[in-house]
Amino acid sequence: MTLKLSVIGTGYLGATHAACMASMGFQVIGFDTEQSKIDLLSKGKVPFYEPDLEELLDKQIKSRRLTFTKDINDLTDCDVHFICVGTPQVKGGIAADLTYVNAALESVAKIVKIGALVVGKSTVPVGTAEKLRNRLIEINPKSDLAWNPEFLREGFAVEDTLKPNRLVVGVTNDNAEEILKKVYAINLKEGTPWVRADLPTSELVKVAANSFLATKISLINAMAEVCEAAGGDVTVLAKAIGYDPRIGNRFLQAGIGFGGGCLPKDIRAFMARAEELGAQQAVKFLKEIDEINLRARQRIIELVRKDLANNLQGKKVSILGAAFKPDSDDVRDSPALDIAAQIQAAGAIVTVHDPKAIENAQKRFPALKFSEGINETLQGSNIVLHLTEWKIYREIDPVNAKALVQNAIIIDGRNALDRELWLKAGWKFRALGRTHV
Repeated sequence: MTLKLSVIGTGYLGATHAACMASMGFQVIGFDTEQSKIDLLSKGKVPFYEPDLEELLDKQIKSRRLTFTKDINDLTDCDVHFICVGTPQVKGGIAADLTYVNAALESVAKIVKIGALVVGKSTVPVGTAEKLRNRLIEINPKSDLAWNPEFLREGFAVEDTLKPNRLVVGVTNDNAEEILKKVYAINLKEGTPWVRADLPTSELVKVAANSFLATKISLINAMAEVCEAAGGDVTVLAKAIGYDPRIGNRFLQAGIGFGGGCLPKDIRAFMARAEELGAQQAVKFLKEIDEINLRARQRIIELVRKDLANNLQGKKVSILGAAFKPDSDDVRDSPALDIAAQIQAAGAIVTVHDPKAIENAQKRFPALKFSEGINETLQGSNIVLHLTEWKIYREIDPVNAKALVQNAIIIDGRNALDRELWLKAGWKFRALGRTHV
């Protein structure tokens, strides 16, 4: 018998998981409390940009393997319920807000059938899964809970769901593991590594992975600061250390740091939870990681002042990029937008371009000026900042671009442009961690 699945929460994680599970042949019902979201998804549309997802979603809707509902009672026949709701940072603190996770558990606990398995995928503080499992069993003794953390990269979410580089399951018994093996039978057949863990370890795997990535990004940004002070080149340094298999070359691109809706808030929530557990000294380094990351944004602003003037009043600044990373329209904790807003607050006339994130960016920073065209963005500029490494920015012709600006000055905040090409075209070129040319 084919398992019937539900996905509770149809945001970025939930919509992706639901569409991908349906494509694997399961009957899937997506649940959300927002009718507008349900209506949109039911038409095969997603309220955010993620490559390949909308096409996959539409296909599964038409196949009738995937449906969406606002009625929790429509999930009563499901065998497995995935909790995919958000865990944002609490207002006024750094801990994770578990309001949505707790509400999802309370809702599903009342309707699960005998033998059903509830599976958490949301990123939560260690210890949450055990509390939720105890609460589930208190309400519905003949059900169970497991934890199956997600490791999605925005821009590659469909690929990461259909072909994950590992599957981690936190379970308390063999039955829960066997059910999850049926869910992921296709992945197991393809050789995806399977890691069985207890509940707390499965929760810690996600935050440990995020902490490692954040550390690696901030380490190369710290080296960029030293390179600038010593006259070195961080891109050559990164290339050299990246050949060491113990280090690897991924996430060694110095720039304005990480952002988005996951990495920053997850490492902060990890620090908060470690303090609650009395283990704050073990993750004390994460505070410095967070500070290095935020400092990278300030260093761009310092470079702008060096090239223009300490007083930025009336200076025209063109910014290429609003999303926190390419192939995404996510502007949560976006370094690019943070820099844009700070420069505007200093009196500059700022124009921002992004191929996908303008609508979201306008909602978050309505006072900023946005442009749909790159040429319009560059027109009359005193300085250009490249802050999100979209492919279209690497394809800009610096000769043509020079004809549009007042001052041919560019700061590559992502170390992704061809420096020699821009220099040859007569641009003054800066980048974090590299000798100013």
